[in-house]
Amino acid sequence: MAGGFYLCRAFHHCHQRMIRTVIFDMDGVLVDTEPLHHDAFFRHFAELNLPISDTEYATFLGGSTRNIYQRLKQEYSLAADVETLMQRKRELFNAAFDEDTALDLLPGARALIEDLHRAGVPLQLASSASKDTINRVFRRFGLYPYFDNLVSGEDFPQSKPNPAIFLHAAQLAGVPAHECVVIEDSANGVTAAKAAGMYCIGYRSAHSGGQDLHHADEVVAELGQLSAARIRALPVPR
Repeated sequence: MAGGFYLCRAFHHCHQRMIRTVIFDMDGVLVDTEPLHHDAFFRHFAELNLPISDTEYATFLGGSTRNIYQRLKQEYSLAADVETLMQRKRELFNAAFDEDTALDLLPGARALIEDLHRAGVPLQLASSASKDTINRVFRRFGLYPYFDNLVSGEDFPQSKPNPAIFLHAAQLAGVPAHECVVIEDSANGVTAAKAAGMYCIGYRSAHSGGQDLHHADEVVAELGQLSAARIRALPVPR
C-alpha cells in the first residue's frame, strides 16, 4: 500500500512538472534552407540595386520576409509595394528549392521528431517562413503526420524577436507557455522564446552563422544530443 502511495505521488509529481509540447523552428533547425533564402534575397537585392552587406543581412535572420521588406522599403524608399517585393523573392526561392535535389533534413532532425512522436509528445512548428515555404518543406520530407500545428510568421504583424508566434503555437496546443520547449537556431528566435516565457534550447549548428544564442537555457551543437526522454525530464517552473 505504501509503495502504491509512493508511486501515485511520484506520478503526480512528474505529471505536474512534465514538458507538454515541443515547438520547432524550421529554417536552420529542421532543414537548412538558409543558403537558398540567402541566394534568393541577394539576387533580389542586386535587381533592386540595394547595397546590403552580409552583416546587415545577419540581423534579418529569424524575421519574416514581410518584416524584412517593410524595413527595406522604409530604409531605401523602394517604389514597389511590400507584396510585390515578397512575391519576387518567393519566385527566386521556389526556383532554387525545386532545383536543389541534394536538400535534406539536418542531421538528427528526423530521428528527434520520430522519437518525440513515439513518446507521445505533441509537436508544433513556429517558423518565420511563409505558409508556402513551410508546405514545400513538409510535403518534400513527409513531416505532416508528426506535427499538430504549423504556425507561419506571415500571420503576425511582427515576427521574431516578438514572442507572438510562440504564444500562438502554445495556445493552439492548449499548453501553458512555461510547459513548452522551443528549439531555435537564431538570436531573434531565442529572444522571442524567452520573451514568451518558454524553455529554449539553442541549436548552434554549422549553419547558424554565428548567431548569439547566449540567452537560451542551454545550447547544443547537434540535434543528436536531444531525445524525448531528455526533453521530458527538463525542469518546469512551478
